[in-house]
Amino acid sequence: MKTFSATPSDIDKKWILIDAKGLVVGRLASIIASRLRGKHLPTFTPHMDTGDNIVVINAEKIKHTGKKLDQSLFYWHTGYPGGIKNRSPRQILEGKFPERVLLNAVRRMMPKGPLSRAQLKNLKVFAGEEHTHAAQQPTILDVGAMNSKNVRVK
Repeated sequence: MKTFSATPSDIDKKWILIDAKGLVVGRLASIIASRLRGKHLPTFTPHMDTGDNIVVINAEKIKHTGKKLDQSLFYWHTGYPGGIKNRSPRQILEGKFPERVLLNAVRRMMPKGPLSRAQLKNLKVFAGEEHTHAAQQPTILDVGAMNSKNVRVK
């Protein structure tokens, strides 16, 4: 037996469309991160970009479980003394760029490094129904049907 290692000629990237309406953020982000890396494929190679191109629509309609929408906070520092700031997911979803909640959740689930930063460029997140990648004819992935816990009914 020899260990398979993918080469650039072996890689076949697909386009996937995911409708995030009513889906739980963390569960959706873990599925997206796994698909971006290519871990769902038998030809997964850790040092190559073998993942798919993913288009997510309706990112503004994602759901949180429990009280995470108000109680979890995202912190950053401005660089000035006393410059620590925070924002809740509710404030981000009601703001100008609601797709950043899902984008940051996926980014934080990826390993840190140059390969992951390149793989994140294969993720396109749109707040509404419309997307600019219809020409690629993405196949629809029904994340809600994978597991009943992926969908938040309330």
